[in-house]
Amino acid sequence: MIPNKKYKIGLVLSGGGAKGFAHAGVLQALEEAGIRPDIIAGTSAGSIVGAFYAAGLSPKQICEEFIKHDKKDFLNLSGLRLGAGIFSHKDTLNFLQHSLPVQNFEDLQLPLRIVATDFDNGTYHVFDQGELAPRIMASCCVPIFFEPIVIDGVHYVDGGLFKNFPVSVIREECDFIIGVNVSPLVSEYKDNLKFIAERSYQYISKANTVDDKAACDLLIEVEEALKYGMFDLENALQIFEIGYQDIIRDIDNGTIDLSRMK
Repeated sequence: MIPNKKYKIGLVLSGGGAKGFAHAGVLQALEEAGIRPDIIAGTSAGSIVGAFYAAGLSPKQICEEFIKHDKKDFLNLSGLRLGAGIFSHKDTLNFLQHSLPVQNFEDLQLPLRIVATDFDNGTYHVFDQGELAPRIMASCCVPIFFEPIVIDGVHYVDGGLFKNFPVSVIREECDFIIGVNVSPLVSEYKDNLKFIAERSYQYISKANTVDDKAACDLLIEVEEALKYGMFDLENALQIFEIGYQDIIRDIDNGTIDLSRMK
């Protein structure tokens, strides 16, 4: 590690659907410990939490923005028209456009990198400028569940296909990287179609996180959040608390040492 890079502390937030509320809980615990990132990179759920935080909302305020709404405000069936996903992305996009306190990357209080998959060319793409909401939505469009979103003529889907844990996106710019992975894979099986679809996607994500996990100075994996599914939005506060208590416990027992990052 070479000190005195462009940023001291980089924070990387993985994808994970509703499990992403654990990101906010971890952020709350880090703030209470005196740690605040200088740059954030996120994929899918991590891009949502990262964007709201970089825009100036506290971790608790991020959760409050979501619990004011019902799940149906985000997940309305698309009608399964040709080329569409199970859910329309229009409602979630509308929520992001009206709930974010700023509209563009350039107006954020912290630098932010959002990762999506360029579905036309089969590679990941890093967004760091322009309008926020559609680029966050691009990072969250899980194939089959959501139709792709088109930006500048390119179809984008969930960044987790290639880079679910985008540590490499900011690694060379930061002295320290704190990585929060809310999608570690654990052994479990449920006999239903929803679980099989989510599990299949988790295997894809797991395969592309190995090198990024190894590149963290501090890797935080919130395994307890895995009991919640991708769309369990109604459990936001419980998932937030899991992320918060997980880090508080590790700080208290000395498993996590944050002193070198202050």
